Amino acid sequence: MYRALTRDIEVLVEPYYLEEQSDPDDSRYVWGYRIVISNHSGKSVRLTHRYWHITDQNGQVDEVSGPGVVGEQPRLDPGDTYEYSSGCPLDTPSGMMYGTYRMETDDGESFDVAIPAFSLDSPGMVRTLN
Repeated sequence: MYRALTRDIEVLVEPYYLEEQSDPDDSRYVWGYRIVISNHSGKSVRLTHRYWHITDQNGQVDEVSGPGVVGEQPRLDPGDTYEYSSGCPLDTPSGMMYGTYRMETDDGESFDVAIPAFSLDSPGMVRTLN
């Protein structure tokens, strides 16, 4: 699990490889990821937008942004948790993702919450660290 905490909003990410949707012979690699957002703050917030920065192993960058997540703009009262799953296809056997969620309080204040960087690695892949 990968974790980030911004202004008492916690984001946990658990990526997993989707072998049944992947086809390495056709350069198609697919991952799912489960996100858990927890509001440890004293204010209610609504997730209004998302931004993703996705990089494949060749350094090719794809940026994705839009309203909410999986068609929703969830509201989290203090102590609430919201969970969803989504996916990401790549043309390479590894990559990484990170991003932000835009949150808005009841009094109209907007701020960005970090989504931690996480790696997308195919099973059996050996990573070399320099």
